[in-house]
Amino acid sequence: QVQVVESGGGLVQPGESMRLSCEVSRRIGDYNMGWYRQAPGQQRDVVARITPAGISIYADSVKGRFTISRDNAKNMVYLQMNSQKPEDTAVYYCNTYVANIFVWGQGTQVTVSS
Repeated sequence: QVQVVESGGGLVQPGESMRLSCEVSRRIGDYNMGWYRQAPGQQRDVVARITPAGISIYADSVKGRFTISRDNAKNMVYLQMNSQKPEDTAVYYCNTYVANIFVWGQGTQVTVSS
């Protein structure tokens, strides 16, 4: 079974930055990968996605603030989050995009609060 492990979350103040990491236990080079988030009481939505070649697309809510990147040699996906807002508070997950091929990991909690 493929393992997906997200890390890097925590508590930050509004305006601060944070970098999330996602490690996958198999080769991801052929897949579109995405970062998703789920806030309490809400559905899980994609916030950023990246093609195998590195082309990235963002949700309007994070455009200009978040940057997704990948290292196919290490089977890693990253999410750099700048100028964070309280509404970014959620559990963040990574998986393939559009179809979520991998079993969901535990996610990493991000809390933006003063």
